[in-house]
Amino acid sequence: MVWKSKSPPQVEAKASTFSQVLPLLILLVFVAGAGFVGYQIYLSATKIRDSVDKRMAKKNVVFTKDGLRVGVKHVEQENYVDATQSWVVKAWNMGSHNPPPVKRK
Repeated sequence: MVWKSKSPPQVEAKASTFSQVLPLLILLVFVAGAGFVGYQIYLSATKIRDSVDKRMAKKNVVFTKDGLRVGVKHVEQENYVDATQSWVVKAWNMGSHNPPPVKRK
């Protein structure tokens, strides 16, 4: 046909700059919120760890790189060795076949 129907030319509408940047802004807000929550969790975890360390130090228990170290309060080395040695001597005497000599007064 000689006559073609003239339709208006197809014009593509470009998206506005705001609608192009909006997903990026939403993503940045989401990442910032997740970072804030993660930082608050980190702060609370370090506070809890510090308070536990202080409480355990009062009970003479210390966390080291090698593991847990437990100290004994108010026991001197000499007293500890004497007590241990007395238990070993008692066990040795009880295990022997000969009864210990009876001391008479």
